Amino acid sequence: MDRLIPPSELPDCRVTREPEPPLPDEEAEWIRAAQAGDRSAFARLVERYWDRLYRWLYHLARDRHTAEDLTQETFLKALAAVKTFRAGSNFRAWVFRIGHNNFVNQKRSERRTKHQLPEDAVAPEGNSAELSAENREAVETVSQAVSELPTDFRAALLLRVYEGLSFREIAKALHTTEETARWRVFKARQKLMKVLSPELLPPGAVSEEIKE
Repeated sequence: MDRLIPPSELPDCRVTREPEPPLPDEEAEWIRAAQAGDRSAFARLVERYWDRLYRWLYHLARDRHTAEDLTQETFLKALAAVKTFRAGSNFRAWVFRIGHNNFVNQKRSERRTKHQLPEDAVAPEGNSAELSAENREAVETVSQAVSELPTDFRAALLLRVYEGLSFREIAKALHTTEETARWRVFKARQKLMKVLSPELLPPGAVSEEIKE
């Protein structure tokens, strides 16, 4: 398969997840075709989910080159394993699970070169230059607060808030229990509420509670 090319622009970390068009039947057709060996059908799935996976991995790895490598590796592995995907399952959650596995393996390998984020970096290939000074400061504040969360909390929160996955799907993606996934999201929100003003909190950051 040729090198997968991500979309040219990615939204910044404060942009609320926009509802995607309901295409379950069409997506199911793409998956069935990909399982039958249709590379163009799989390419449609890649186009649909590349930027979202890339953004999530970027927030975990905090390095754009690592995120690019992990995203490409994830889709190559997904292509190799697409025949094992179960009909009726959440394809997006399945891909994110593969991506998380790759991230964990990369972290354990100690081959990843760590770089500090530039002070003016908010999101890779973002449009921060077009933001007003006030908005840019707000975006950087949120980005910094999210980046300082423990990796497990950050991974769960971003899947919940920006990807809209259920706690069960988050648990599967992160190889943990549903209760733990819920707890991680809750604790991440608690930490953000301590350092961010209400207007800067990610969407839905105070909308859910947990029984401790």
